[in-house]
Amino acid sequence: MYANPFSDEELARRHAAVRAEIEARDLDLIMLSTPENIFYLTGLDHWGYFAPHLLIVPAEGQMVLITRAMERVTIAHQVRNALFEGHSDSETAADMAVRHLQTRPTAQRRQRETLEQAEDVIAGLPGRTRRIGMETWSSGHSYGFGRALRDSLDDVEWVDVTGLVDELRLVKSPEEQEMMRRAALAGDAGTQAAIAAIHDGASEMDVAAECLAAMTRAGGTPPGFGPFIRPDARMAEEHTTWGQGTYRSGERVFLEIAGCVARYNAPQGRLVHIGGIPDEDAEMAEIAKSAFQAILDGLRPGVRARDVYDAWQQVVDDAGMPQYRRHHCGYLVGIGFPPSWTGGNRVTGLRHDSDLVIREGMTFHAMSWFTETGRGNFFVSNTVLLGPNGAEVLTKTPPGPTGV
Repeated sequence: MYANPFSDEELARRHAAVRAEIEARDLDLIMLSTPENIFYLTGLDHWGYFAPHLLIVPAEGQMVLITRAMERVTIAHQVRNALFEGHSDSETAADMAVRHLQTRPTAQRRQRETLEQAEDVIAGLPGRTRRIGMETWSSGHSYGFGRALRDSLDDVEWVDVTGLVDELRLVKSPEEQEMMRRAALAGDAGTQAAIAAIHDGASEMDVAAECLAAMTRAGGTPPGFGPFIRPDARMAEEHTTWGQGTYRSGERVFLEIAGCVARYNAPQGRLVHIGGIPDEDAEMAEIAKSAFQAILDGLRPGVRARDVYDAWQQVVDDAGMPQYRRHHCGYLVGIGFPPSWTGGNRVTGLRHDSDLVIREGMTFHAMSWFTETGRGNFFVSNTVLLGPNGAEVLTKTPPGPTGV
């Protein structure tokens, strides 16, 4: 059975941090619909997120989790810090939310009734407009869902709080760092099993099966993405995985695999050569590894994400490829539900134009990716934790070049 992976202290710390943001923004409550953020605050880990979920976090009082009524047993097993309200399949989460909000006194309304004179209330003075925060850029917030709320609730000022909880998730607590380490172990098991299974004549499906079996036996659960295991002919495809083909000598096999434990994802990438490594790929491997080291050296508290990218790009430029550019040299990772291990429907990347400030406790999928360069191909990536002693690589599979 899936169990809530977090201590009461951890959940309380997160809840307090969110409430501090609610107070700072002068909100009555916020409504969260992103699976990763609901999991972060409650520990709810299941596949029911295909249907809209709504976590109401008030300025005062208990959180309320709204889902389909049929999820009651799962929520009773996993969630211990929020009330549950389930809706039938003849209505929607928005219908239930409207009923809840129409009858729920807000913290600001209670404060007003305490401070104002009773005769003012009796005289029918208009109540204070409620300020409700919504994640408008969320996979769980459809157009119809948002419109149903707006059309059904009066005296509400809607405030976009997209990113409020995501920002708090960027820095990992000690409990979360332990989850990332366990996920990295599972990812190493899967990556090494895939490499061992690749040979001339190997079935793409057999390689994938060995990878998934090894990750599962190592304590892993289904990752947010992939695993991505692609033959040479489809190397440039970004988000596709194995097919029904057979690997042959002289080909490369692209691996991008994440171990996952308690929804924490630790990705890594490798490039495997079957039957020998061309000289140009071996040369590119050295450039890729040097550029990866530049990422590690660049990850320091207080620097900007663009500074880390610039450190990676400088190695590329010095290698005589100033025209070669990537959209990023990595991104933050942690909690991820399908179909993503990036933490939701956005990517917080180490980009050339990002002013994100790097902080201790962040975890990254750091990537040194060289394909379609005209000078050879190589790819290495790892999950990296920025700790008190600098950048620590959590995924331990040797970077290669790997030949089988």
